[in-house]
Amino acid sequence: MIDENSFIGKNESGLVNVPPENLLLRDSVTEPFGRLRCAALAAGFRIRIESAYRSFERQLSIWNRKAKGELPLRDAQGVRMTLPEDEEELARAILLWSALPGASRHHFGTDIDVSDAAAIRAGYEVELTEQECSGMFAPFHAWLDRRIASGEAFGFNRVFVPGRGKIRPERWHISHIEIARVLQNAFRPEKLRELYRNTDIACKKVILAHFDEFLDDYVYPYFL
Repeated sequence: MIDENSFIGKNESGLVNVPPENLLLRDSVTEPFGRLRCAALAAGFRIRIESAYRSFERQLSIWNRKAKGELPLRDAQGVRMTLPEDEEELARAILLWSALPGASRHHFGTDIDVSDAAAIRAGYEVELTEQECSGMFAPFHAWLDRRIASGEAFGFNRVFVPGRGKIRPERWHISHIEIARVLQNAFRPEKLRELYRNTDIACKKVILAHFDEFLDDYVYPYFL
């Protein structure tokens, strides 16, 4: 069932396990993704899902760990940075690369982070960076760009692109736009605001004080 809890990552109905990564996607996305994966394989690429559905709790853990310095914090150029002492500066730094819990497109089950397994050398751990996209994964992303431009990506498109909102571009992130729109329609801002009031989330005062601004800059621009 698609409801407001599906948008915020608190309803896993309609999600299915996708092998071989054993990650969750919305059932309606698996067929077009399978077709994209087969097309890539025919072109010499092996699409690997690095991240798919995330629950609210998973995104909250990522957010809080970044706020504590337990996960790397990166500046606008993708370079690791020290933890800001100012809480608002910290929140805005996290938002460059990580969505607010409850407002991540990964809650939808329609969005995935992908790489080309055929290009990954033994022992290398994918970090999902622009350096990877313009380096080892450049041929794969060039192929994907051509498929998207020609309308042959089976409904998938890029979301985080230059000039849209304040989140840094993420070429590794693709979304099945048509199905994602159904989730977007279930968004209820006040439910999310109330969830923050009752959640142990880092930078809570800043998030609540700048709630509408953060939605305008980091959420709504990606409603396609």
